[in-house]
Amino acid sequence: MWKQWLVALVLVGVVVAGAGVYLSLEDPADAEAEDEPTASTVNISAPEMRRVRDEVSAVANLNAMDAVALTTEVSGRVVELNLQTGRKVQQGDVLVRLDDRQATADLAVIEAQLADARRQYDRARSLRANNSVSQSQVDELRTAVDVAIAQREAARVRLQNHRIEAPFSGVVGLSDISVGAYLQAGTVITTLDSTDQLELNFAVPERFVGQVQLGQPVRATSPAFPDEIFEGELVELATRISELSRTLAVRALIDNPDGRLRPGQFMSASLTLQEREGLVVPEQAVMLRGDQKYVFVAEDGQARRVSVKTGSRLPGWVEVTDGLTMEDAVIITGQDRLSSGNRVRVIESDRAIPENRFDSVQGS
Repeated sequence: MWKQWLVALVLVGVVVAGAGVYLSLEDPADAEAEDEPTASTVNISAPEMRRVRDEVSAVANLNAMDAVALTTEVSGRVVELNLQTGRKVQQGDVLVRLDDRQATADLAVIEAQLADARRQYDRARSLRANNSVSQSQVDELRTAVDVAIAQREAARVRLQNHRIEAPFSGVVGLSDISVGAYLQAGTVITTLDSTDQLELNFAVPERFVGQVQLGQPVRATSPAFPDEIFEGELVELATRISELSRTLAVRALIDNPDGRLRPGQFMSASLTLQEREGLVVPEQAVMLRGDQKYVFVAEDGQARRVSVKTGSRLPGWVEVTDGLTMEDAVIITGQDRLSSGNRVRVIESDRAIPENRFDSVQGS
């Protein structure tokens, strides 16, 4: 029995000795490598110089430069109708004509009365030369002529009011009027808008008022045309700042030769205050913590946290006004898991920076 125990003890001793020899032969560098953290895989991008704009963005609406609701000034039956919705008309075009036979007859009566008054006045003047009539009679007849002239002018206006003409060139709106309909005075027959150029109305916050000037470029977009940018320029500034909203009302003009934009349409406007060259990085690189902004840069295989100041923005990019140089390798992926001093492994990827459809700048 004691021999079996002796054999077991010898075997245990051999195993312990072998383990000690194995551990003594292990590479110390491998042990240190196991304790060292794995490097994080990241993408980098160098800052670029691009044209940036300081802009103010605002909600805006479009208005026609000239707009009117056309109404009748007299009552009458429609005998001529030239209202086609969406049709462009020129100034002076007849849009609606009411039955004017009675007005024409009234004008003829007054013209006959005027002619008779003038004959009596001329006869009285010739008789006055021989003292056959008094001066007061001549004066009365002269007054009668003046009254008849005024009545003729009023009759002409009443006759003209039976014709509704375009007061300016523009586009005709909707109408429910038909030939033969009897219209009362004051009836709205249609609208007329000039649309070759449209007014873009919006407001600028008070803090930017010192930088706003006439002639500055304005860019506008509409949900109706999501892939297009409409350009114009600032033409009018209000004389007062709104005490309620602390903003300054401004107005820009936008060309609309094809008539696609319509009065009353909602727009998003961006007013360019100034343009300059600026250092930009992909917006995904900028991290926020409270009121602090920072990025990570790769240096000698390690990540270094750098505080930055930002300026204007453009789709997918942000201007860095302080903290970076053109030579910095800015980390743009994986930085949310990094701390300053962490090991990093840089890889190349064409899809690290998202593509952007527009190169326009958004206001900061």
